[in-house]
Amino acid sequence: MENVIEIQHLSKSFGANEVLKDINFSVKKGEVVCIIGSSGSGKSTLLRCINLLERPSGGKILYNGENILDEKHDIFKYRTKLGMVFQQFNLFENHNALSNCVVGQMKVLGRSREEAEEVALKFLKVVGMEQYINARPKQLSGGQKQRVAIARALSMEPDVMLFDEPTSALDPEMVGEVLKVMKELAQSGLTMLIVTHEMGFAKEVSDRVVFMDKGVIAEEGPPEQIFNNPKEERTREFLKRVLNQM
Repeated sequence: MENVIEIQHLSKSFGANEVLKDINFSVKKGEVVCIIGSSGSGKSTLLRCINLLERPSGGKILYNGENILDEKHDIFKYRTKLGMVFQQFNLFENHNALSNCVVGQMKVLGRSREEAEEVALKFLKVVGMEQYINARPKQLSGGQKQRVAIARALSMEPDVMLFDEPTSALDPEMVGEVLKVMKELAQSGLTMLIVTHEMGFAKEVSDRVVFMDKGVIAEEGPPEQIFNNPKEERTREFLKRVLNQM
């Protein structure tokens, strides 16, 4: 299977602080990759570099074989191919759930309202939010907001879905409903790159797990290898620490 995204020698510094150092990895079409690691290991920065919310300091990001950091590349067009789900939902407070999923399609993809609403309804149904289409964000629970945010990203029909710790801002009882939706998406063959601290979820849904530590990829492999038989001492230490807390 071909790589949808390939990262080569990627680095990112904020001033003198080097947050990402020589990152190399790829995501194949239909693959579910989970990125794990301690806070401050560079996971979210890597995701933000991939969708160019942060400009990398060096290296290449290849999307379908083309380096999107080349001057000639249309960043705007590239961004429409990536769906992004944030920790904090980032919904438009003055729009209802349906409208939140329609606005971007009309503005960015040039769809008519009718077409955009049809697509939005399809994905609100996928995430189990079709009965809340007229609710505004302030009327929804955290888990419901995050499901609307997922539907909004899906409505753009992206090639790759990026999730940045999508459950970290949720109350514990709401985490399950969001993870359930994500599991179903993973099973549907969607290409997904997920930064998560939910180890059980990572173990269950990933095709591959990437462990980051201090700005580098310390280890990567199938979930059974990473969780049951990690090669690196720092992977073992991290897992021991997080799994003991659970």
